[in-house]
Amino acid sequence: MSESQSTAAANEDVPPGKLRQVVAASAAGTVFEWYDFFVYGALASVMAPLFFAGLPDAQAFVFTLLTFAVGFIVRPLGALVFGKIGDSTGRKGAFLITITIMGLATFAIGLLPTAEQIGIWAPILLVAMRVLQGFALGGEYGGAAIYVAEHARPDRRGASTGWIQATASIGLIGALAVVLGTRAFLGEEAFRAWGWRIPFIVSIGLLAVSVWIRMQLEESPAFKKLQQEGKVSKRAYAESFFEWRNAKIVLLALFGVMMAQGVVWYTAHFYSQFYLERILKIDSQSVNLIMITVVLISAPLYLFFARLSDTVGRKPVMLFGMLLMLALYFPGFHYITQAGNPALAEASERTPVTVIADPADCTFQLDLTGGAQQFSSSCDIAKGALSNAGVAYETIAGEPGQIARIRIGDNIEVEGVSAVGQSLSEIRATRTAFAERLRGALTEAGYPTAAPGPMQNWSVAEVSRVFAEKWGVIAMMALFIVAATALYGPQAAALVELFPTRIRYTAMSFPYHVGTGWFGGLLPAIVFAINTATGSIYMGLWFPAIVTALAALVTFLFWPETKDRDIHV
Repeated sequence: MSESQSTAAANEDVPPGKLRQVVAASAAGTVFEWYDFFVYGALASVMAPLFFAGLPDAQAFVFTLLTFAVGFIVRPLGALVFGKIGDSTGRKGAFLITITIMGLATFAIGLLPTAEQIGIWAPILLVAMRVLQGFALGGEYGGAAIYVAEHARPDRRGASTGWIQATASIGLIGALAVVLGTRAFLGEEAFRAWGWRIPFIVSIGLLAVSVWIRMQLEESPAFKKLQQEGKVSKRAYAESFFEWRNAKIVLLALFGVMMAQGVVWYTAHFYSQFYLERILKIDSQSVNLIMITVVLISAPLYLFFARLSDTVGRKPVMLFGMLLMLALYFPGFHYITQAGNPALAEASERTPVTVIADPADCTFQLDLTGGAQQFSSSCDIAKGALSNAGVAYETIAGEPGQIARIRIGDNIEVEGVSAVGQSLSEIRATRTAFAERLRGALTEAGYPTAAPGPMQNWSVAEVSRVFAEKWGVIAMMALFIVAATALYGPQAAALVELFPTRIRYTAMSFPYHVGTGWFGGLLPAIVFAINTATGSIYMGLWFPAIVTALAALVTFLFWPETKDRDIHV
């Protein structure tokens, strides 16, 4: 019997109880990852005025999204650091460190003072905690996926690693449940004042359990084999990125599956939530109910597509997910608009809105310098008010030096107002007064202030009513989830099988976190800012659509089928 055959046989002899412990310990980090992701995402609009006090509302929200994204930006650095540790000293030690750092940083966010208490240090400390989270997460997923795959039976590698992806739904549901429960128990006023801290603080319990489980584990069979043969890599960076035979695999993983994974998953799970709440003005309780429903749908789908990939192959299943989402981006969000807030869709069609302004009076909406006078011109105030109202608009050039005005349909015009030269408090007061005046004109023109039928409570009757009224939104969101799970379910097995054992942790983790961190983590801020800059609620979708199309092409042309590979060589 060959060495590879003996190692495979050893994997088949792993007791079911031991494999369950391996999966549970590895999946704990995934639970943490998505718990943190959804808690911060769900509370972004609550935290924005607390940590970025003094900025315009729209800009504060974008800065909050970017603070969320900074944790993703540093993930590749963490992937390099912990990947090297995992390839040099072992898988277990690396991801024991990562979950400890990640958990303590999440807990610490719940203890941070606000900008009112310590000024500029509040957002600085928030960013610092996000950096620590992202740094630790850079070594988390790769270690978890590798650890499970290197213990799993070869013919069930997809099914075993699929549990890592499926536990993402546990983290998401847990986050939503804690946020909703805290909100309902404390009331909205107390929750916005201090109750938002509780979802972060209670995560310390999950950390304690996760660390205890991981301390019981042994090293993976594949890494033990490397140690016994004296083949442990001492040059993981050089071998991974400066030897073409391995570097080309890193590039394939990034520009194939991982680039698509980033934009598909985050559009389906994160941007769509913002779209429902901020653009369509669906009440937060209804949005939370919708998200809980689609996340519950996702849990078995991860396992289904992971197991399917053990039979038909990783490549066709992942390509199906990419192509389905590519077909859904624009018609899907148009349909969600019609189903979620038909009055808004009808008003936009019947009574289009136009901003008439001197082009020199309009600043580029992606200019996030944070200056106190930013967005104080009449054009900026007009566009900011429309964006916050969830109203799409076009811009046409006005006369030089002319104060911007908003034309609603053919008969209503709202004269703009400039706050240039005013103090920060005066700018905010001017902007608020204009938004109220604009809201009255929009209401007169038939634009709704909110989506119909807000959810009043969590009674059976109210939940049933929301399901009945929002079934179209839920159905389309479920299709998004099918696409995301088809791509994500087989992904862990596919990536593990793609890379050689001696550099697997480093070489696999880096493209994973560039794809999810840079393409996925930055997606909400990019799409939101593009929409604000252009006035279209759909224009930002070109970013994930183009990325997905390119990734699908690369995967189709170059990705090898890996399900039958021996991962111990």
